[in-house]
Amino acid sequence: MNVKLCLLLIFLPWAAVAQGFSGLGSQADGFAVPAPNPQFDFPADHAAHPDYRIEWWYLTANLQDAAGQAYGLQWTLFRTALAPGDEVGWGSPQVWFAHAAVTTPHRHFATERFARGGIGQAGVQAAPFRAWIDEWSLAGPNFDHLTVQAQGPDFAYDMQLTAQGPLVFHGQQGFSVKSAQGQASYYYSQPFFDIAGQLVLPDGPVQVTGQAWLDREWSSQPLADSQTGWDWFSLAFDSGDKMMGFQLRDTRGGTFSSATWITADGTTTPFVDGAFVADPLDSHTVAGRDVPVRWRVQLPAKGVDVTVQALNPDAWMDLSIPYWEGPVLVDGSHTGQGYLEMTGYD
Repeated sequence: MNVKLCLLLIFLPWAAVAQGFSGLGSQADGFAVPAPNPQFDFPADHAAHPDYRIEWWYLTANLQDAAGQAYGLQWTLFRTALAPGDEVGWGSPQVWFAHAAVTTPHRHFATERFARGGIGQAGVQAAPFRAWIDEWSLAGPNFDHLTVQAQGPDFAYDMQLTAQGPLVFHGQQGFSVKSAQGQASYYYSQPFFDIAGQLVLPDGPVQVTGQAWLDREWSSQPLADSQTGWDWFSLAFDSGDKMMGFQLRDTRGGTFSSATWITADGTTTPFVDGAFVADPLDSHTVAGRDVPVRWRVQLPAKGVDVTVQALNPDAWMDLSIPYWEGPVLVDGSHTGQGYLEMTGYD
């Protein structure tokens, strides 16, 4: 059997995911579906939920070196399933893949890993916490004290994270609605990490410090079939307050939005569709696509009217599933920094 055919058979479930983000709107037949009023169980819920079709552990960080130069960092582990449940060995229906990236004002580095479930190559355990794929890992004695490591062809990083605040829950106590039709996910975050460590770039090692945000989300049909992509913002203001907001775009040109206001002590206020508004101001051509890289973002109920500007407009994740992901700077009614992810710009 030739090598290409072997790889196709090994990663067959991944091939379905690689059709694009619109595939997240496919039917969830046979899989568990998120329901209102979730009862989270920690630390168990930090681990995987194989009865759901898609899940991720998603870390982003805004960093600075001693001279004040800004950087961004991403580490994401994804789990997707061909069928619900799990088993040991090659019969596992679980597929794992991961993305890692570092962004500077002038360069963007990104790479990926793939793994089959059931053979120990990738996975997540709750306590002590460990999420891994090959040599990449996000691990520590608990979810508040972690080390994250990844390596690519032209970059690497080794960072320590310490939580300075509580977990926060999006939507209604962690039940995050994604469409007018009721598609939803379970969604919580740790947005209060201090982070410090070393980036290794082509020009040499760089010591950095900053703030990081870790998202946890799982579902089986997180999008409606008419939704084609999203614009997701995590913003940390100089006041100490934070905001998560996203809008999902549909084929008719409309959007469905949601937001969470997070005070400096971790108190949250959820906002339903229409309260959060993100309007593109300027686009940039990257990888043959026109992608918005400067936005006006508003949450009027909290007095937010800001401009969100990409640190590096070329922060395109040119991977098996391509998308834009990078650090942003915030100015206007509030100042600060954050991260922006945009999918579905084909």
